[in-house]
Amino acid sequence: MKTLTRSFVIGTSALALASCGADEIVSPGTGGDIIITNPTPTPTPTPTPTPTSTLVTPAAGCPTISNPDQLTDSGTITGPTGTYRVCTMPARFTASSTLPFNQGILYRMNGRVDVGTDGGPAANDSDGLDDSEVTLTIEPGAITYASGSSFLMVNRGSDINAVGTASRPIIFTSRDNVQGLNNVNSSGQWGGIVLAGRAPVTDCIAPGANPGSINCERQVEGASDPALFGGTTTNDDSGDLAFVQIRYSGFVLSGDNELQSLTTGGTGTGTTFNNIMSYNSSDDGVEFFGGFVNMKRLIVVGAEDDSLDTDTGVKANLQFVIAVQRPGVGDGIIEADSTNGLEEQLPRQNTQISNATFIANSGEGDHAIRIRGGTDYAIVNSILVDASGSTPCLRIDQAITLRGANAALDEEGPPVFNSFVLDCAEDFRNGSGGTTDAQTKAVFDAGTNNRADFTNTLSMTFVNGANENGVAVFNPTVLSTFFEVPTNIGAVYPGNNTWINGWTCNSATVTFDEAVSACTSLPVY
Repeated sequence: MKTLTRSFVIGTSALALASCGADEIVSPGTGGDIIITNPTPTPTPTPTPTPTSTLVTPAAGCPTISNPDQLTDSGTITGPTGTYRVCTMPARFTASSTLPFNQGILYRMNGRVDVGTDGGPAANDSDGLDDSEVTLTIEPGAITYASGSSFLMVNRGSDINAVGTASRPIIFTSRDNVQGLNNVNSSGQWGGIVLAGRAPVTDCIAPGANPGSINCERQVEGASDPALFGGTTTNDDSGDLAFVQIRYSGFVLSGDNELQSLTTGGTGTGTTFNNIMSYNSSDDGVEFFGGFVNMKRLIVVGAEDDSLDTDTGVKANLQFVIAVQRPGVGDGIIEADSTNGLEEQLPRQNTQISNATFIANSGEGDHAIRIRGGTDYAIVNSILVDASGSTPCLRIDQAITLRGANAALDEEGPPVFNSFVLDCAEDFRNGSGGTTDAQTKAVFDAGTNNRADFTNTLSMTFVNGANENGVAVFNPTVLSTFFEVPTNIGAVYPGNNTWINGWTCNSATVTFDEAVSACTSLPVY
């Protein structure tokens, strides 16, 4: 995020959507029979029928759901892929409900949409008996859109079950995307997705509360009905997200306050994340505040601040990550902080990444990766390329981030790099708080199989070539049993090169799969 307070900031203004009438859709005719005269009498060939239109036609109405407040039929909306029935979600889901897939339906968020109400920092006897425990299920292939400050808020005690498939991802996008108005630089057209959980956080809002305790909560600011996150339930479950695209998010609420595609606050280990794609967020691609995040197969394209931002004591494990910046747009690939400018607090952030391919192309030119505030961080089996030709790769700020391990203070020691290669014009730079490029280089050189003089041989922007496949692999299970042992460094390599197919979208920034649609268009299933 761009704010120094590192807080969630969310607005509540509603959007106004002008209902669009359905355009008349007419399939082209055959133009009459075609007769071919051959030199010798033969049967007249049957004319080849003209293909019928693939444009979507609107569903007759909106489905009935289990929620007391039903979906609202808001007419139709038309874009390059057809005309759709618009089914507007209620402002709050108070009963577990399912949004079914229907080719002719788009689900719309009109302002803040809550899943349940805040159930507090600890589970209690009322969970499951009122609207503090609600599950929103979204079927594979369903598409949801919004505009302005609209966003989806999954409250503590409730969860989301948005599990798509490789052939039918679930898409959260903007109204302009539906109407075919976007280009490669479009962004910030709606809010995003926020998951709030009951796992430990730091930087408490209550004066005197101990970080990581039941009384330590943080607030989603800017909401008339405050949304809180945090607690002490490490295995808290905020739901499941898989095969999900989040496009054109990050609406600016005020000043530098804006959302990102996916924001988590105090989510627990019971929450699962797999195959998540953020496209053209106007702030960070993803940001994790406290709690736990375990995620495999993350793609961030075109974020305008940081691709991956981690804060307030989060414990995160990420494997198979692709982050690609738009040329001349964005700040860093990674920003990590643990103290947020305050006194050192526990739990201390510890983020560990294996098998990432990072393509920096910053518009700021300050750094590709910035680690500060006493953060514990590990990057292994990964590739960092500076496509701008002028951005330093690694920056470590403050002596607290460089100091040795201390179990009593939950400190793992200085950042860890193993089997990490850099292709940058400038590998290291001085940090704030007196740290030097020489100190950062020493930390990098202390790892195994690291190379700061690497020449990449990537193809398609992110696919390993001979040089990448020649780097020895570090066993990431030493860090956590969450990881699987790869055969190569990087996110995409022989034997692990199809996971990007089917559920992604393409852009001028990067193409993942020729068989899928452009990010500026909607897929039609």
